[in-house]
Amino acid sequence: MQRVLVREGRRWSSAVILAVVLLVGIVLAFSPTGAAFDRILSSARFGVVHRAASGRVLVVEMDAQSAAAIKRWPWSRANYAAVVDHLRAAGASSIVFDVDFSSASDAAGDQALAAALARADGKVALPTFGQSANSRQDRIVDALPIAPLRPHVALASVSIAPDPDGQVRSMPFATMTVGTPRPSLSAYIAQRSGTAGADFPIDMAIDPATIPRLSFIDVRDGRFDPQAVRGRNILIGATAIEMGDRYATPQWGVIPGVIVQAIAAETLLRGVPVRGSWIVPFALALLSALGIVRLRSGITLLIGTIAALAGILAIVLIAQHWVQVTYPLCAALTMVALTGAACGGREIAGRFRTQRLFDESTGLPNARSLLAPVAQDMATTLVVAQLDNHDSLLAVLGSERVGDVILRVSERLALIAQEQRLYRTADRHLAFLLPSGEPVDDSLDGLRALLLQPVEVAGRRVDVAVSIGVATGQSASRERLLVDAALAADAASRAGVLWRHSVVDDQDLERSISLMGDLDAALEAGHVEVFYQPKYHLALGRITSTEALVRWRHPDHGFIGPDTFIPLAERTNRIGPLTLHVLRSVVRDLADWRVSHGSITAAVNISAKLLSDAAFNATVADILRTSGVPATALIFEVTESAAMSDPASAIAALERYRALGIAVSMDDYGTGQSTLTYLRQLPLSELKIDRSFVQHAHRNRNDGVLVRSTIELAHDLGLKVVAEGVEDADCLAFLKACGCDVIQGYFISRPVPLAQFLALLEDDAIAA
Repeated sequence: MQRVLVREGRRWSSAVILAVVLLVGIVLAFSPTGAAFDRILSSARFGVVHRAASGRVLVVEMDAQSAAAIKRWPWSRANYAAVVDHLRAAGASSIVFDVDFSSASDAAGDQALAAALARADGKVALPTFGQSANSRQDRIVDALPIAPLRPHVALASVSIAPDPDGQVRSMPFATMTVGTPRPSLSAYIAQRSGTAGADFPIDMAIDPATIPRLSFIDVRDGRFDPQAVRGRNILIGATAIEMGDRYATPQWGVIPGVIVQAIAAETLLRGVPVRGSWIVPFALALLSALGIVRLRSGITLLIGTIAALAGILAIVLIAQHWVQVTYPLCAALTMVALTGAACGGREIAGRFRTQRLFDESTGLPNARSLLAPVAQDMATTLVVAQLDNHDSLLAVLGSERVGDVILRVSERLALIAQEQRLYRTADRHLAFLLPSGEPVDDSLDGLRALLLQPVEVAGRRVDVAVSIGVATGQSASRERLLVDAALAADAASRAGVLWRHSVVDDQDLERSISLMGDLDAALEAGHVEVFYQPKYHLALGRITSTEALVRWRHPDHGFIGPDTFIPLAERTNRIGPLTLHVLRSVVRDLADWRVSHGSITAAVNISAKLLSDAAFNATVADILRTSGVPATALIFEVTESAAMSDPASAIAALERYRALGIAVSMDDYGTGQSTLTYLRQLPLSELKIDRSFVQHAHRNRNDGVLVRSTIELAHDLGLKVVAEGVEDADCLAFLKACGCDVIQGYFISRPVPLAQFLALLEDDAIAA
């Protein structure tokens, strides 16, 4: 269902993106903004290719050298007459002037030029142009060469119309002057016809530096090679800065008007360029957008967008430089870039949504997904599966492999989950809903055999300890159901059963939370005390050690049993401060009683959570270093389950304790899953047989066999044996007969405050 919704969401968003892109493209294609953007791009478009001029057009420059030689402005037209005669004699194909001859000059000069033009026999073209009547009127006044100069020449137009940004990018084919269409200089030179008012794009890729040039003064005086002129079209105009007539261009900056005319002529000599319709790049961009919206990953989106932009640019540039069709680019490039950006934003938003609603390491939906509002409030059964050995798996396999383990477990749980949908609601928790009407007992009991089977990850078989909690209620209160099911899973784990149904006592839960809030203050105020339970050595017949046990007398709630607050302290990460408080008390008491009873040792229980806690272990070392009490006077008791949940970490931690001189005892032996291999590898000093085996060993044959064989095994391994739970003389006698070293239990003494324990030591000493 989720995948269907995602697909539908992508289709809807793709349609929206394409609609917006289409609208933006149409607006840019017809708006001044799009045209302005295309003008900005023109310089870069021409910069891609630099093309040399054909050499068929030669510019005779009215340059600074010529101005310095002639000195007087305006020049006598006798100078132009000499130039025409020399060019005609050299075999020029045509001679075209970009010089204003619309007003009379000195009479002799005008006559000389008129005579030279007559001798040229129609090879010369003179300019016509339009200019404003004055600065306050828009009326255009047409200007023609003076009448004596017109009989033997062609008339052409020199009109140049810059774009709104002041740059020249196009040239007219022809303009109307005095009611007659006149070809532009470039069209006249290239012999290209066109409609008056129609223009063509100038190929600004033509490098003006490659256009051949001669200085006007050199031509006037005949100082040039006739071969440079023969058969070429000659364009005469001003290039000297002081003569003006300069225009801005997109590729070459500000250049003389005569050079602009020459580049335009060179453009037409290559062919007639045209402006292509905006529809072609628009269609290419739309096809590209259709492809881009189908891409998903960020890298493919980036590559796809860049490829589409590059493809459209390549097609347009090839058309412009080799086919001479100039297409607008703004709308197309914007459409592709906008599509890529929108799809990229969609993917980023989708990734954030995925990160928010899905677990990163497994891809499973997370607690937010589970707790999303539901359409209909109905009775719901929510199940939480807890991986009890998650931390051990993490230490051994690493986070990536643990993710694989969780996926394998989720595949098994999916067999009974509603719509086969699993949620990873916490590091060690998988949650799912049971189908309505499905019997909980039947569903979970059917999973038992599957969950007991190891899962295979990266070629190795891994045992996973799973406990399950179940909570039932209305679907609208899933958050509470999730908490209740998690608590039930935790209770199942502590009880050693596969699953439990949530029976949450809100008052008890609130009291537990309140207790943990009071624990820190209780440690400071001294409300948490240390009691001692003696250990009696059977061979020596006296007390040789004791176990430190914690007791809490709350000012409001009275006596609180350790079975209540120690598990809570472990779950809320307060077990470290509590254990250090006990250790400091024991070390202080050891320092006192060692004056009279120097050989008496004391045992402190160490939680599994603290074995690999570097900060805790560093504090332990500091306490021993500053106490003055030898580490050999201490025993650290570690439960069998703690040592076996992560043997590698346990071995490393226990070896650090042994290196300090602290003895290590395995508590509750027989209730876990330790093997002979681990007993041999763990750096133990003693083994404590659990009371559940000891208490009836003298009456129950099976318990007796287990106790006797355990004592023999421990002695063979060089370990001292402590039997706890001794409550009568018969049990003591049985253990003594079995060769047990030390006993502990109510028959010797209950846990007592320090003063009573010291009194027991005194009585023991007197009896001895």
